[in-house]
Amino acid sequence: MSIPVAPWTITARITCSVVPRVHRWLDFWTDRARAIPDAELRRQALMSIEKKTFHCEGGGIYSVLAGDCSDEAIRFIVAYQTISDYLDNLCDRSTSLDPRDFAALHESMRDALTPGAPFRDYYRYRNEREDGGYLADLVRVCQEVLVSAPAYPDIQPYLHELEGYYADLQIHKHVRIEERVDRLQRWFEANRDGLPDLRWYEFSASSGSTLGIFALVSSSFDQNFSADMASAIRRTYFPWVQGLHILMDYLVDQEEDQIGGDLNFCSYYESDSALVSRLTRFLQESDKAVSELPHAGFHRLVCHGLVGLYLADTKVSAQGRVRRLALKMIREGGGAVLFFFLFCWVYRRVKRRK
Repeated sequence: MSIPVAPWTITARITCSVVPRVHRWLDFWTDRARAIPDAELRRQALMSIEKKTFHCEGGGIYSVLAGDCSDEAIRFIVAYQTISDYLDNLCDRSTSLDPRDFAALHESMRDALTPGAPFRDYYRYRNEREDGGYLADLVRVCQEVLVSAPAYPDIQPYLHELEGYYADLQIHKHVRIEERVDRLQRWFEANRDGLPDLRWYEFSASSGSTLGIFALVSSSFDQNFSADMASAIRRTYFPWVQGLHILMDYLVDQEEDQIGGDLNFCSYYESDSALVSRLTRFLQESDKAVSELPHAGFHRLVCHGLVGLYLADTKVSAQGRVRRLALKMIREGGGAVLFFFLFCWVYRRVKRRK
């Protein structure tokens, strides 16, 4: 099948092809989660799937880059994103504030990207440990898919680099509230060489996305894939596309995070106009960056789709200030953002009624 390069073709592919296959795997992992012996681990695993289904649905669109191997790409994307969402819940909503625990848990994400890596005791620093092999099975599926990816050696260094940023972020942002900002700022200072003009909270946001990993893995099934293409995807997705992704996520979660006492990177902008200006900059830089990639039209649609997807979130309409910012973002984003906003707005509300 061809790679979609128009808003209506990509939305049709998502709803008719990608989402049904994603949900088959989500149903499989939901059944596995129900069998987790420990009540707290079971609760967090099930909640992470139920509340964050759209992460896998959105990530699944990258499977189109894998061509005839799209089923394998979806298998990887759902498993890896499920690890990410599960661990986020364990760090954010569960019983620990121990950075050693967060580091040990996220070893699973590095192992998932390393075929042949032995499984470890990822729960060794927490009281809840009996998951019935749930996390190890997720890791195993990711490893099995990567073994079959012809260009895995070309993408491995970039997979590990992006995972390293992701894991470090999860450790720093989930410790005690009074320690978070200082840790994140020191982490940024240690990594800022070679980065474009970013602020510490924008670097943190760019580190918190799995999209670069999905783009690398799915693209690696392409027979024409090369080491140069792997390098280009990494440059494109980190920091611009990944930063756009997570900043949009934080934009719509501001009220929720304030109530829950959670760190929100959008709260550090000096004004609403500065926030909209920087989000627009991330979209513009993403547009420019993807132009060097094969299937640039597809990647550009993903960028505009991210903005439309998050602005159509039902949480936006409940927050007057965020709703006003959303209208500005739609105007700045142009026709493609408006199309994806309207599509996602209708899709979510129809889905909710079912």
